Amino acid sequence: MQDQTVLRDIFVTGLRNAHAMENQALSLMKPQVQRIARYPEVAERLKAHIAETEGQIVRLEDILESLNEDNSTLKDLALSFGGSVAALGHTLAEDEILKNALASYAFENYEIAAYKSLLTMAEMGGYGAAKPILQQNLREEEQMADWLDQELPVITRRYADLSMAGEDASA
Repeated sequence: MQDQTVLRDIFVTGLRNAHAMENQALSLMKPQVQRIARYPEVAERLKAHIAETEGQIVRLEDILESLNEDNSTLKDLALSFGGSVAALGHTLAEDEILKNALASYAFENYEIAAYKSLLTMAEMGGYGAAKPILQQNLREEEQMADWLDQELPVITRRYADLSMAGEDASA
């Protein structure tokens, strides 16, 4: 019985961390999408991923609720604040679009790792009902990471071309 309690605690902590992580993702993406002018395909994909992320947050809340738990408001606030500071820092860079693309790619891969870990915990703890929900979140993160992987060279070339033409290429 002790082992099940420990596994449950680990799983709940992971779910709370993922909830905070997704709130941090929103605080990174929302300012970016508002500033993008020269990269409409990036803005379009970010808008779609913001909607996906909002759905992921609701799904994580549903899992937590099914366990009679809630998210950690403190973690949510701390990571959202950190994401907002990071997004603000990139606005000062002349290569803002590149910094955002690189940071987003890294963050997507972090999220992928977090969901893979949660799926392992769900399996170990016998939380089978959570698995399809977590797999859906994982798929969405993998799709975004794949998109960024494919688009990073395109974004980089457009940034370089605009810069060489003497135009503002930052965002």
